[in-house]
Amino acid sequence: MKKDTIKKVTSQESSSITTKSILEIRSTTAKQKEDQIIVEEPLEIKIRISTGEKIASYDLSVTMRTPGDDFNLVKGFLFTEGIISSDQDIIKINYTDTLSGSQGNSITAHLSPHTGFSPDSLQRHFYTSSSCGVCGKTSIEMVKQQSPYLMKVGQPRIEHTVLSHVLHEFSAHQDLFNLTGGNHAAAVFDSKGTITHAAEDVGRHNAFDKLIGHLLSKQKIPFHAGGVIVSGRASFELMQKCWMSGIPLFAAIGAPSSLAVELAEDTGITLVGFLSQDRMNIYSYADRIFISDDT
Repeated sequence: MKKDTIKKVTSQESSSITTKSILEIRSTTAKQKEDQIIVEEPLEIKIRISTGEKIASYDLSVTMRTPGDDFNLVKGFLFTEGIISSDQDIIKINYTDTLSGSQGNSITAHLSPHTGFSPDSLQRHFYTSSSCGVCGKTSIEMVKQQSPYLMKVGQPRIEHTVLSHVLHEFSAHQDLFNLTGGNHAAAVFDSKGTITHAAEDVGRHNAFDKLIGHLLSKQKIPFHAGGVIVSGRASFELMQKCWMSGIPLFAAIGAPSSLAVELAEDTGITLVGFLSQDRMNIYSYADRIFISDDT
């Protein structure tokens, strides 16, 4: 039997989607068709720091991600891990020259010396996968980075129907998911329910990092004026990234984990789970969500 091959599509999403000839069976009918599949490839993250004549380079992380928006992914990762505190901490960022000549799956971030980065302070190996961004951390306490931002009590105030509107608009910002059905998404919205930016990736933590990297590049962190919505569940790792970015409201279509709820309660974040058009569960700081008298 001849082995099917996967080929890259030739479109603006060519780096994010592949096509595959498949056999589709529905009821008792079978037919050959072309299916679109989300791409998952490794991304190596390196950092370089120059101090006088001394240049130090570190292999920091390997993450499985969907190619595209890689620089924002790296920026968001470095920020939510506490390695940088602003976009200005990165002097430049570029694809890494490798011995094989392949540049697409390795990025080097050149950090300013004043970041004070020390590999000894990391206390863990940064290996992440598309399903788990906290794999490799040796204890929960190491994950609880100290965020520089405090959440404002009771702010922002958001009508509950605004979250339903955000959910309705969310699908229009998921081009890759609408083509493949195989990836996660994260989006930021203001108190009126307007989605201002969205990001997609095969890994939910990568999608969130791409979103945070964009906000960091636009000098919009901390983002106190609204919240974020994610396509999957509310995990501890995503709540940590939310906290590190000063975002007071986190809404998930799926369920929260117990550690996500605990971290939300500890840090002043409103955590919404099981968000749908006619339902939501609020697990912490419900005072930010109000029901209008007109509903």
